[in-house]
Amino acid sequence: MQRFHTVAYKIATLVTKHYSTSFYSASRFFPKEMRDAIFGIYGFVRFADEIVDTFHEHNKPFLLDKFEHDFYEAMEQGISMNPILHAFQLTVKKYQIPDRHIQAFLKSMRDDLHKKNYQTQAEIDEYVYGSADVIGLMCLKVFCNGDQALYNDLEKPAMKLGSAFQKVNFLRDLQNDIEYLDRRYFPCLVDQEFNETTKNQIINEIEADFNEAYQGMKKLPKTCKLPVYIAYSYYSTLLNKIKRIPSKEIIKKRIRIPNTIKFLIITKVFIYSKLNII
Repeated sequence: MQRFHTVAYKIATLVTKHYSTSFYSASRFFPKEMRDAIFGIYGFVRFADEIVDTFHEHNKPFLLDKFEHDFYEAMEQGISMNPILHAFQLTVKKYQIPDRHIQAFLKSMRDDLHKKNYQTQAEIDEYVYGSADVIGLMCLKVFCNGDQALYNDLEKPAMKLGSAFQKVNFLRDLQNDIEYLDRRYFPCLVDQEFNETTKNQIINEIEADFNEAYQGMKKLPKTCKLPVYIAYSYYSTLLNKIKRIPSKEIIKKRIRIPNTIKFLIITKVFIYSKLNII
């Protein structure tokens, strides 16, 4: 059975590497057991996201319902022939990830099946909580590994980091979300155009999330601090690049960080870690 567990985690690792080279590169610095768990979480949320965002020629509500049903069947039976679900259910059980986080995530995924505009702050806050904050909390369960006091202390910063990452993604993918998916996640874009004012308003909100998240990151265990800082530095760099780009260009193309810059980020944070600066 251990061989099957290993294969399931290897496939989750492959999914992570294929869909997000940046996240994969940062996650390689986790200890192996922790790394497997993080990839197990990523595989689950990535496949659910793929269902609602890309499988346009298929019955997406059916696929998402089946994905959820198969997961809970795996939880009950302790096994799934879907390696992604098998790896995730192992992770959920080992680190006692609350079901309310999984349900909140799936609710946000279902919102993406039909909801196009988020017109109030309450609506987008609920969506971001399910699509990003709870993913940060799932990962935090792995990082804390049973230390409930530490989890409680870092719960809010973990949510803020998830929110910041998600909102940066919204800005990065603005063109695709609006032109191809017809979605507007920021309430200010529902009845306004995307301009320098609205861009700066969104950026200020993200920076506030990052600042709060940073205070919690300093308290993370050493076993996970380095890769989390790498991810934080990558997204901070991406946000700074977006700040420098005129709003009219952001709406026309997906903003990226070159691989050379990603390598420099990893190198810089790694050196800081060795010097105990972070």
